[in-house]
Amino acid sequence: MSTLEYIDRRGTDCEKWDEQTPSFGEEGLHAMWVADMDFKVPVCVQKALHEYVDMGAFGYMSIRDNYYQAFINWEKNHHGLEVKKDWIRFSPGVIAAFNWIIQFMTEKKDAVIVMTPVYYPFFRAVENNDRTLVTSELINDHGIYTIDFEDFEQKIVENQAKLFIMCSPHNPVGRVWTAEELDKIIAICKKHHVFIIADEIHHDLLAEGVHHVPTLGRNEYWDNIIMVTAPSKTFNLAGGQNSLVVIPDEGLRKKWDIYTNGIRVLFGNAFGYVACEAAYEGGEEWYQDVKKQIWSNYEYLKHTFAEKLPGAVVSPLEGTYLCWIDLRACIDPEKTKELIQKRCRLAVDFGEWFGGDQFKGFIRMNLATSLKNVQIAVEAICKNV
Repeated sequence: MSTLEYIDRRGTDCEKWDEQTPSFGEEGLHAMWVADMDFKVPVCVQKALHEYVDMGAFGYMSIRDNYYQAFINWEKNHHGLEVKKDWIRFSPGVIAAFNWIIQFMTEKKDAVIVMTPVYYPFFRAVENNDRTLVTSELINDHGIYTIDFEDFEQKIVENQAKLFIMCSPHNPVGRVWTAEELDKIIAICKKHHVFIIADEIHHDLLAEGVHHVPTLGRNEYWDNIIMVTAPSKTFNLAGGQNSLVVIPDEGLRKKWDIYTNGIRVLFGNAFGYVACEAAYEGGEEWYQDVKKQIWSNYEYLKHTFAEKLPGAVVSPLEGTYLCWIDLRACIDPEKTKELIQKRCRLAVDFGEWFGGDQFKGFIRMNLATSLKNVQIAVEAICKNV
């Protein structure tokens, strides 16, 4: 019996369902966009939070060693990564973390490179900090994406890039980079003195038979990499605002500590720590169930489109719960928003958000929800395209 419990989040102050106007100009769309889940968190998390609330005093909290150990054990057991407590730092989110790292690892106008299509807060982090955005587009072979290493290196050299924000697994195309691909990326960056932020927030969400390779597992490059991750995607805990920054290199830790001491953001709220520890310690069964649901939803979507809308290209979902779909053979790319939003009544992430007009005609759909919600979205597209 599954431990998952679906919840209709309409009317719960949920951004995905209740705050659509800023992104879509209207409310009432069927929400398949923001990357959180429509499932209640594991019972162990609910129980831990209830116990903390029932205790009734919410003064300053001393962070338990168990919090760190729960994460350390999770990384070792699931990814073979040996993390030491001294390496771990706090951030209220991975977005905050990579914005901060950009600020203390680069100077104004320095070039920062990303691989498109990619999670759009990467662009904002570069531009909002007055750095120069450089993009290297992934190679798309009928929905299967690979890295254009020659272009990546050329863009680094031409623009004297100082930092690379890497997405592993890659949002939105669903790739989980192999050890060989990571080694090539890291070697190019090391050769040209490019620092790497490894955003691995989706690293637990993997298809059966797929294995995540931690960037920090390539330990000869520790002085060149900071890893950022969180339990928020894995266990639906984004509201806890508790992310983990892993920094093996002592010199980089000193830079992080100087910066965060300067802005005085050293610790998070108590509820986030309680939820994070409980999830990593007791959420294994729930975690396995949620993966089964996500990939069941993906198989339904893929097979239904193959049958009813064969022109749609669905990228293989190796990792994340975000499905990347190319509709350009089915519709005029310039009319994607009109069709998907106005006719299908769906809120999705539109392709151009991930790197420009060349991605018009693509959409990203969140599959961390009930099969019924996925069916509503897929049937609407098949009916109206």
